[in-house]
Amino acid sequence: MSEQPQHHSVENPSPQDHNDQKTLTTQNAADYWHTNLRLLAKLLTVWFVVSFGCGILLVDWLDQFTFFGFKLGFWFAQQGAIYVFVALIFIYAWRIQTIERQFGVDDDEGSL
Repeated sequence: MSEQPQHHSVENPSPQDHNDQKTLTTQNAADYWHTNLRLLAKLLTVWFVVSFGCGILLVDWLDQFTFFGFKLGFWFAQQGAIYVFVALIFIYAWRIQTIERQFGVDDDEGSL
């Protein structure tokens, strides 16, 4: 007894099934990456100035001021640079979300 091969039709999903996502062009991807790198450069510059500049280079000058009872240069070297770094993480997350939406590479477009 010979069996007939069964043919299953393979349906291609309609464009509506893809949540109407924007197509990421090469130029759009390059612009997104350039904007992302500019943001990273700015944030890393702030981090460098605070950690190296205020915590090491300017520590003697900043020590003439006090902050919560501590010399300001000492505070930057021990605590301030860490607080600024954590703040920069949150700033990056907030800004990159805006940038991703701007260039159409947002993964959370359909979520609340």
